[in-house]
Amino acid sequence: MNSSYGVFPDEVILQILARLPIKSLFKTKIVCKLWYKLISDKYFTNLYNELSIKNPMVLVQITEPSLESRSSLICVDNLKGVCEFSLDFIKDRVRVRGSCNGLLCLSSIPDKGVYYVCNPLTRDYKLLPRSRERPITRFHPDGEATLVGLACDLVKQKYNVVLAGYHRSFGHRPERTFISMVYDSESNKWRKFVSLQDDQFTHMNKNQVVFINGGLHWLTDSCSCMLVLDLATDIWRKIQLPNEISCGVRSRVYLLELDGRLSVIQIYEAWMVIWVMEDYEKEEWKMVDKVSLRCIRGMVPGIFPISQNGNYVYLATHKQVLVYQRNSRVWKEMFSVKDSSTLPLWFSAHAFRSMLFSCH
Repeated sequence: MNSSYGVFPDEVILQILARLPIKSLFKTKIVCKLWYKLISDKYFTNLYNELSIKNPMVLVQITEPSLESRSSLICVDNLKGVCEFSLDFIKDRVRVRGSCNGLLCLSSIPDKGVYYVCNPLTRDYKLLPRSRERPITRFHPDGEATLVGLACDLVKQKYNVVLAGYHRSFGHRPERTFISMVYDSESNKWRKFVSLQDDQFTHMNKNQVVFINGGLHWLTDSCSCMLVLDLATDIWRKIQLPNEISCGVRSRVYLLELDGRLSVIQIYEAWMVIWVMEDYEKEEWKMVDKVSLRCIRGMVPGIFPISQNGNYVYLATHKQVLVYQRNSRVWKEMFSVKDSSTLPLWFSAHAFRSMLFSCH
């Protein structure tokens, strides 16, 4: 039976288009008015996002050493390969501070306190309004927020940006006071609240933030617990890690997402152990995989898990992005850089998804 879009049923056309990269998808919009209408429909947006959310990727920001003002984004996709794109549509020097469901939170390098939210694949972006805080006098130690989080809610079609850090009055020593500022895309405003914290964070702890169950989750430096901000109540709380996990000189722990659930990966000696939280309310964890690292033993001290799903795990090293196929137990190099002066890839690597989501 023919449809209004050709010889294939409408649902078949939808399923084919929903599996295209966004750049190719946009090109199909100009094929005809019917296809434009089809792709612009809310049903198609939901279908595209439902498929994309099952396919996590890795996004790496690469800055050319010879020209610091220029940087490109490398997107590593186990299904579609590697592609490169630019943030030149934002007329500012920026660095990626957060990633969630296809959106990125960017901070201006020359102008502290200036933040953007963008969809790098659709080139849609929004300059966030200035908060009333003066960043240079309010955050310790360098005037920038300790934690930057992006929470993108696909169901409600809204997002939040969180800036949190230790308070420092001008001319005074830093206090234990923890200032949190939350931007709400629906109201286009910031809200502020204060709490007390004494937790510390490493660079990777700050980079790996997971948005699940209406909260943003960060792993603390001690690896004893996660610090969680509930965005509905503006309350900070803690979630304990599995009792079997210990963080020390020869053991490292990373916070990720696994098919919509919290996950932690522990790397120690020649093993990578994957845990998943089976019951969020009861904080019950389960070990789901234990992977031998003997075949990449020389890389073990410098590998950082970045993104995963039930089939594979992405890891970044100083120069490479690797993917581990959990079913076949096969390792594969997906991307590598040659320049010796480039910062380690794990320093600027983020979990990412290709999503149809507007910043406005």
